[in-house]
Amino acid sequence: MEKREQLYEGKAKKVFATDDPEKVIVSYKDDATAFNGLKKGTIVGKGAINNRMTNYLMGRLEEKGVPTHFVEELSDRETLVKKVSIVPLEVIVRNISAGSFAKRYGVEEGIVFAQPTIEFSYKCDELNDPLLNEYHALALKLATREEIALIKKYAFDVNDFLKGAMKEIGIDLVDFKLEFGKLPDGTIVLADEISPDTCRLWDERTHDKLDKDRFRRDLGGAEEAYEEVMRRLMGEE
Repeated sequence: MEKREQLYEGKAKKVFATDDPEKVIVSYKDDATAFNGLKKGTIVGKGAINNRMTNYLMGRLEEKGVPTHFVEELSDRETLVKKVSIVPLEVIVRNISAGSFAKRYGVEEGIVFAQPTIEFSYKCDELNDPLLNEYHALALKLATREEIALIKKYAFDVNDFLKGAMKEIGIDLVDFKLEFGKLPDGTIVLADEISPDTCRLWDERTHDKLDKDRFRRDLGGAEEAYEEVMRRLMGEE
């Protein structure tokens, strides 16, 4: 697969064209951002960890019936994926109160919900990704009713799988963000990534944060936290 011109650069990844118009190469960076890009820094090695972890989890999700954009891991930092048009809805699934949820509703972090919650935000940096509901999404023509229903189903399927996979390695899945894309024929697939950048992960025993909150909140040890998740999940140093 021939790597061609750069099509896009985001906060955490670059996307390159290939000689196949239906596939692109995603390259993961070590750049770290928080608060919609207001805080910037580097987490050394996170690009490789996020790439490999995402590919591993997407492979397992495919086996569970959740379609993804994943095609093939090319190197530690680069992966071949199906070219999709991203649905401009960020999907947040929460199992435990934390972060903006706790702040917004004035509750403490760590409350375990009786059932998972789901939130949508409008994927738009200029507007700071505002929260919206299904009616707003329909009014703005961000997705159809059928697409939203399917996205919710897949999001809860991902949660069921991911919560179990993390529990097996002594980690509580607090919350996470997903993005979905559409293939040229309209098929909805899971896109973007699943990593300590996009998930809140707490050690089951100590409640230590093993995710990007270590960077967001200046806790230190972000590199070690990402490596710890990778080691537990994939049995690697």
